[in-house]
Amino acid sequence: MFTSIAVVSKGSAQVLVLGVFKGEGLDPKAARRDVSGAAAAAVGRSEFTGETGSIVEAFPTSGEYARVMVVGLGERSKFEAASLRSVGGNVGRRLAAAKADSAHVDLSASIAGAKANAKACGRTFGEGLGLIGWTCDEFKGTGGKKDERKKLSVSGEGAGFAAGLEYGLALAESANFCRTLSQTPPNVATTGFMERMARQVAKDCGLSMRVWEGDALEKEKFAGLINVGKASENKPRLIRLEYNPFGKAVPAGKKGQAVVLVGKTMTYDTGGLSLKVNNGMVGMKRDKDGGCAVLGAMHAIATVVKPKRRVVAFLAAAENSISDEAYRPDDVITYRNGVTVEVTNTDAEGRLVLADALCWVCEKEDPACVVDLATLTGGVVVALGSTYCGMFCEDDGLRAKIEEASKESGERVWRLPMHAEYREMMKSPVADIVNSNPNRKAHPIQGAAFLSYFVKDGVPWCHLDIAGVHVSDENKGMFINGPTGWGVRLLADFVSAY
Repeated sequence: MFTSIAVVSKGSAQVLVLGVFKGEGLDPKAARRDVSGAAAAAVGRSEFTGETGSIVEAFPTSGEYARVMVVGLGERSKFEAASLRSVGGNVGRRLAAAKADSAHVDLSASIAGAKANAKACGRTFGEGLGLIGWTCDEFKGTGGKKDERKKLSVSGEGAGFAAGLEYGLALAESANFCRTLSQTPPNVATTGFMERMARQVAKDCGLSMRVWEGDALEKEKFAGLINVGKASENKPRLIRLEYNPFGKAVPAGKKGQAVVLVGKTMTYDTGGLSLKVNNGMVGMKRDKDGGCAVLGAMHAIATVVKPKRRVVAFLAAAENSISDEAYRPDDVITYRNGVTVEVTNTDAEGRLVLADALCWVCEKEDPACVVDLATLTGGVVVALGSTYCGMFCEDDGLRAKIEEASKESGERVWRLPMHAEYREMMKSPVADIVNSNPNRKAHPIQGAAFLSYFVKDGVPWCHLDIAGVHVSDENKGMFINGPTGWGVRLLADFVSAY
């Protein structure tokens, strides 16, 4: 859509964007901007419904702007800041189609009339505009035509809206970084590539970084990564990033426990020896999207949120491939916490690598809380579709914080149950537990129940299964077909408010 979107404080713009509630005309302030009356006439046209995100255009014969876009805000009584994400997305689409390079957004009178918070509205509009601006055409070659893209300068009416607009665009930039990582094909986005991307983020954002690979994995008994990744020439690794606002010299009493984020980063998943069938491998480059979201969130945390608390991130990176070295169904794996796992399905590999990270975090990091993101189960897609992420969290305080962040970011979560009976389902007659129960009952809960064996009692922990929400199959609102960057904004809001 756009090569970049920048917020400017002043200067002329090609396009003016105004808002109108359903069944209403231009408010008095907007009407004063409509010098020629073209916008008012456009609002009266039959094709303009006023529904949220609907747009009608006018071309004034006089005045400051060559084009006016009037966007519907829906019913006044139902208006809320969150609705401006789809509005911003639709406006961005239209600006791109018009090949505009500058726009001024004035929704100030509408926001005030609806008694909404201007900064919150600016943020959500900016998120929608920034998210629809994403494109990834670096893998296009000479056999096709690349889309012509422009830089867009945008300004917002009112200090609060303008500040929110800048914040929302910055969050969208971090989410778009995640989306580009997701879109990158597996012959490029190897485990080594993910390490290099993490290293670049660390360098750019002032984060510290540590990586375990090879002998270091053996030394620390990271059995999941070793076994899942050993069939691939792209060797597994555990990547640790830390945001520390205090620098090396942490003031006494200020260090505190860190918020810990963990991402499943399977750069490709063939299913291993339990091979995926019926073209089930297509799209498995996105099995790394939990790790991509965590890396995007660390970018946002370091550059946008800047909390006064340490945040530590882990990317458990491996490729599940096939060779004579591949791990097998019937293998038994022993983890550093002593738990033994009978492998019943090599396609249930994500939980095996996450278990390594969770063991280390609980043993070594003294976490205030742990949140993991993973494209873990197809079962959560069956249960919740693409509307909600499956959330598993038995700590009331942590769950409330995640739910509040979900409201802020618009990335919806739905709590699914965790009960001792589900843990019993994972018991093995050979080892302590199995990695997958052949009985498909409670399929998405099985994954969470497995992971719970690697989280110490008393550590607040939330597992987010993003398998249904990390990609969009619709070209609608603020997303096109492809990765959504789900979780980047939620984690940023979560850390901001923690």
